[in-house]
Parts: sequence; structure tokens; C-alpha cells
Amino acid sequence: MSQYRKNGICFPKGFKANGIHCGIRKNKTKKDLSVIYSEVVANAAATYTQNKVKGAPIFVTKEHLKDGLAQAMICNSGNANTCNANGVEIANGMSELCAKALGIKAEDIIVASTGVIGEPMSMDPFVQHMDELCAGISDQKGSDACEGIMTTDTFKKEFCTEFMIDGVTCRIGGMAKGSGMIHPNMATMLAFLTSDVAITSELLDEVVHEVVNDTFNMVSVDGDTSTNDMLCIMANGMAKNKVIDEKNEAYEAFKAALMDICVDISRNIAKDGEGASKLLTCIVQQAPDITCAKKVAKSVITSSLFKAAMFGKDANWGRILCAIGYTDAIFDVDKIDVTLSSEAGELPVCVNGSGCGFDEDHAAKVLEEDEIDILIDMHQGEGYATAWGCDLTYDYVKINGDYRT
Repeated sequence: MSQYRKNGICFPKGFKANGIHCGIRKNKTKKDLSVIYSEVVANAAATYTQNKVKGAPIFVTKEHLKDGLAQAMICNSGNANTCNANGVEIANGMSELCAKALGIKAEDIIVASTGVIGEPMSMDPFVQHMDELCAGISDQKGSDACEGIMTTDTFKKEFCTEFMIDGVTCRIGGMAKGSGMIHPNMATMLAFLTSDVAITSELLDEVVHEVVNDTFNMVSVDGDTSTNDMLCIMANGMAKNKVIDEKNEAYEAFKAALMDICVDISRNIAKDGEGASKLLTCIVQQAPDITCAKKVAKSVITSSLFKAAMFGKDANWGRILCAIGYTDAIFDVDKIDVTLSSEAGELPVCVNGSGCGFDEDHAAKVLEEDEIDILIDMHQGEGYATAWGCDLTYDYVKINGDYRT
């Protein structure tokens, strides 16, 4: 199982990182430029936002990853480098400066940016601080790199996991940022993964997309899909396991480990939603099929009315049924049961599509907890899915009311 770990991105063999303040953000106490480096060229894969408006770094990264190889990731926070006339030029410039400082090829660098959209961007911070950033890389600077990609996040999301493949110890490390503008349709806010597993770039690409569909694509904070969403992984093979070049037991072991760490990162992204006070987990079972289960879970977790009710500790289960009801899928509402659950106990609120009555005092105790599960049993098949979200609070509006200024 994966676990929170300081410097988790550097847990696999051969990876180093760093994060510094370079001047993009006005707050000089916050780091705003990060790098992750592999001692050897790694196989790499990525998933990207489906928003028609994309940050310039995505176009550059796509070009760089055409050969399935990478050796470093560079990311800034404070400016999304999106909708800028010179955006691609800036992203390419970041790559070239980083490549020169690390002594590697510019085309082997993954580029990412996060922050305000449409804000002019200058090369000056990168020109002045890239050497400092890259000279300071260390296997003990993973947390600095994690801090450097954060925007409105309130805590670092850095995890790692260790597992066995054919008797060889293998590792995966990960870090992510994500707090607002989160409703992925391919990937995540920004997530970077490292591994010392030996696997072909073709299978790495396949497994990443398989895992992302059941993890990051099942997260929603506010229903907005970012322009800069990206998940990237580098696997450098330094664990020295037999190269995974087919979907065998080794592939499944790697996939299971990748799934574990991506689930934990996804949950924590939802838990740290802007202004959030509660993590909401919607579990749908016995749906007609998996597609239906996913749609229902995501529909509930995205409902602003339901999210507001959870903030108010109001067991307004009608809002859950409402969200289920407008889901674009075919099913029988009259067979659905709904239960709200937390460490304080369980609260059945709906049986066969109708209210079943409950004790309001017990409901208040169940919803007082900071992690709430919404259990939906559709009694119509074998489809199963889980989605993660958060409540909708006053602070979400406060944060986004003056995000740019």
C-alpha cells in the first residue's frame, strides 16, 4: 500500500529534485519553481486536459514525449502560461535553460505550469534562477519540489509505494498539486510520478491511462476542467527488474501499485479542495454496468446542492437522488438504496428510491465528521465505481473571488 512520505518523489532509485523561489510569485516565502531529475533517460508517458484551451507547456511536452523518453520535469507555479502569445516560446525557453543546467537534451524535458490564466509571463525568473535550481538537486529535496508546484493547496501531496516484481524490489513515488478548478477529463490537476521499474514506454502509456480513468478522472472539486491538467510519469528501469514488455503478472503488479498511489493522491486532492472542510467519497455498487456506476458517482460528487448540504451537515438525501436522476444513463430509480456513513456510524436515508425516515440527531453526528461516504446500491447489475469530492463552503467563494489579484 502507498503511504505519505516526505521526499516521496525521490523514493525510487536514481531520482533527485529541488524547488526554489524564483520570483514568479509575489510572496517571496513561497517556492514557485521545481525540477525532478532522473540519473538516466527514462521511459515516459503522460495524460493531458481535454479542455480546448490548453496551456503552452502541454503542446511542448506532447512534442517532447513523442519518442516516449524523458529525463527531467520542470514546473512553475504562480502563472499558468496559458493564452499568452509567447507561451510556447516561454515553455521552450524553460526547457532549454533546464537542459543546459542539467547537461541533458531539451527534448527530454517535460514542462508544466500552473497558476493564473492569461497573465503575461517573462523569461527573466528562469534565466536568473535556473542554474540555482538545478545545482541544488538532491534526493532529499522532493518536498521542496512539491512545495514549488502548489497554488491554493493547504498541504503537500507526496506519496510513495514499494512492491515486488519477480523477486526484485521496485518503487513508485508521486507528488501532485490541485485544490481548485478540478474536474478532470483525462488526467489530474498537475501530478508527477517517478518509478525505477523497467517497462516499455508503450505499456507505460497504456497502464497510465487505465489507472487514470479510475482515479484522477473520478475526482471533482468544482466541476471546472483546468487548461493545464497534466499527469506525467518517468520510469528509469534502475530497479533492474526484467523489462515489462507484455501484460503479464509483472504488469499487473506494477498496475496495482500505481493504482494504490494514484488513489491516495486523488483522495487527498479532493480532501484539499479549495475551502473544503469534508472529503466526500461516493461509492456506487450493483449498477447496470461500470460506465453507469462511474457516471452516477461523478454526478453526485459534482452536485453543488449536495456539496452545500454536506457543508451544512444536512442529511438532505433528496439532493442525492436528484443528482442520480439527471445522470445520462439508463437505470431504474425505484431500486436504489442510499446510506450516508462516517466514523460516527451509518445512516440509511433511502430504500427503493423512497425515504425511509431517520433520527436527525444521529444524522448530525454522522455528518459532523470530516470524511463522509455516500453509499449507493442500485441493485441492477455488477457495475462498481468510486468518486471523490468535497463540500462547498463559504471559503471556496472567498478564495476564487480574488484569485487573480
